[in-house]
Amino acid sequence: MFALIQIIFVRSGQTALIALRALRRNKLRSSLTALGIIIGVASVVAMVAVGNGAQARITSQISALGQNLLTVFAGSKHSGGVNSGLGSASTITLADAAAIAREVTDVVAMSPEISTTAQAIANGRNWSTSIVGESPDYLKIRDWKLSAGSMFTERDTRGAVKVAVIGSKTANELFGPLNPVGQSVRIKNIPFVIIGLLESKGAGMGGQNQDDRIIIPYTTAMKRITGDKYLRSVNLQIISAGRMEAAQQQLTSLLRQRHRLTAGQDDDFNIFNQKEIADTVNSVSRIITLLLGAVAGISLLVGGIGIMNIMLVSVTERTREIGIRIAVGAQPGDIRLQFLIEAVTLSLLGGLIGVLSGVGAAQLVGVVADFHAVVSTGSIILAFGVSTVIGVFFGLYPAHKAAALNPIEALRYE
Repeated sequence: MFALIQIIFVRSGQTALIALRALRRNKLRSSLTALGIIIGVASVVAMVAVGNGAQARITSQISALGQNLLTVFAGSKHSGGVNSGLGSASTITLADAAAIAREVTDVVAMSPEISTTAQAIANGRNWSTSIVGESPDYLKIRDWKLSAGSMFTERDTRGAVKVAVIGSKTANELFGPLNPVGQSVRIKNIPFVIIGLLESKGAGMGGQNQDDRIIIPYTTAMKRITGDKYLRSVNLQIISAGRMEAAQQQLTSLLRQRHRLTAGQDDDFNIFNQKEIADTVNSVSRIITLLLGAVAGISLLVGGIGIMNIMLVSVTERTREIGIRIAVGAQPGDIRLQFLIEAVTLSLLGGLIGVLSGVGAAQLVGVVADFHAVVSTGSIILAFGVSTVIGVFFGLYPAHKAAALNPIEALRYE
């Protein structure tokens, strides 16, 4: 039994060597045959990496908004057929915000919001930036940390004190390398003392730079900057992700009751649910990634067809060689194995080079487009595995055809 197994291994090894020598004799043809697999595997790896990177980037931007976030926006204002957008109508009041904090039990932090754009002047420089009125809970809601100084307090909010927390972009434009904490900045000719510097968060949803802002108490913004009596929005942190939907329903019911909206009337407010948006975006991103991978996978199929085509040509060209091998004792199984090894070798080499090329292409996209492509182990294993299967599948028919040749006719073939 052992001797039989040894003979089988020896014959298989000899057949493999013959197959590899045949590939080496036709280097150019072998390279061009493998090129289809290389392009296919590289496309799959690179496309899936780009899709995963896009999904990760969007998810990161949504997460940067905060954890378990609900935002209640005032409705939109219509004038002369023009829709002014969310938050433009006067529908959300401070009393609404107080009622939300009091009656919606799943709310653990709340920040009424007022926003405008104004020219900030400091250190002999000026810069147009977003002026945002918030409560002390805002940094907790947004999961935002300070790199220096501290956040204003509830006492500062009640007293409408002229203090500010500044974003890193705005601080750089106004103060350069200087530490802005303790410095003064004028907003609409009103001096504010900077008591905190925010850590950088970069671009948020829609590409807006989150670091280009100055945060002040919402009461100060309403009394001294905008003069508004109504809020643009209310930011809420919910106790857990599992309670987001229930909290949204409570909010809707409470605000409709407070605004005396009847059953037939539309809401005069809008609720932004971070979890719903994240789930929708992730679902769409996954579909796009699958589509990208499927499109790239077509080139793998084309590469497999190319392997079968070249192997069939090779069988025709080497008919006399096959006849000689059979005449000197080679079995049909040896011939079949030889051509199958040639096809699988081309697929494996193409798959390996394709994986490396795909990873390189994904990294190149990241450098050129300032985009982090995420190369997943799963996509590499899938692409490499499919290329191997393609080699076996498309190599079987040529191998079977070679093994089925009549040795006498093969010897006569010119």
